Amino acid sequence: MLLAGGLGWALSRPRRAAATSCRCWSPNLASSGAGWYGRAVSKVALITGAGSGIGKASALALAAAGWSLALCGRRLDRVEAVRTEAQAGGAEAIALAADVGDPPAVTALFAEVEARFGRLDLLFNNAGTGAPPKPMEDLTIEEWRRVLDTNLTGAFLCTQAALRLMKRQAPRGGRIINNGSISAHAPRPNSAPYTATKHAITGLTRSTALDGRAFDIACGQIDIGNAETPLTARMAGGVPQADGRIVPEPVMDVADVARAVVYMAELPLTANVPFMTVMATKMPYIGRG
Repeated sequence: MLLAGGLGWALSRPRRAAATSCRCWSPNLASSGAGWYGRAVSKVALITGAGSGIGKASALALAAAGWSLALCGRRLDRVEAVRTEAQAGGAEAIALAADVGDPPAVTALFAEVEARFGRLDLLFNNAGTGAPPKPMEDLTIEEWRRVLDTNLTGAFLCTQAALRLMKRQAPRGGRIINNGSISAHAPRPNSAPYTATKHAITGLTRSTALDGRAFDIACGQIDIGNAETPLTARMAGGVPQADGRIVPEPVMDVADVARAVVYMAELPLTANVPFMTVMATKMPYIGRG
């Protein structure tokens, strides 16, 4: 199911165009007699999981860099709040609610993006979730499937739809950035579903980069460690370590992640960052804890 906010389409121009001129088709303009229109437009980014945390920070950083935004999340109220904040800075933005693990919802999501903007230059596959931290043998199949549906199937479905659009649009091509994780390299205790999906995202990233190469479609992955968001607030009180201890862990400003996403996004399509790791300097990852 996909829902669009009633005021999701912002008509204000961004402060700076981040792209070239293109001819875009809008059914709204067609109904008013305007039809095809040629104008300089900013590049268009679709961010999933845009209502909070890394998705929100990245969306606002892209908006500040002059991008137009399609903001997607499960909760429309949250993505509408981000849309309003982006619009206040002069960006064009729409807010959409969709379950990325649901094929019809993803089809509707990308149809809406194409109808509103005419093209897509960047997909940031950021939507993600985890299962309750419990021994692997105690996980239910429903808990396992819920994580796979969002983290892996959702990224796959959105990548499929983005590839179709990026191949047929003119100018052809675009970029896909997948949100991996430090968990794509090393697990936390009792995190099998999340860790398995993040390892799988690395395979999806490599396959997308290879299959998209001939069509001017670049794909990269950003692996993030301990960005300060509501989801990592518990780290201040301590989180389980591999040796069984509960230890507080350092975090980093989520804005540092957002700046990295913008850097990856704004490279020309002749260049790509296949993998980038951004982490809190003192988190227990490098070495043996």
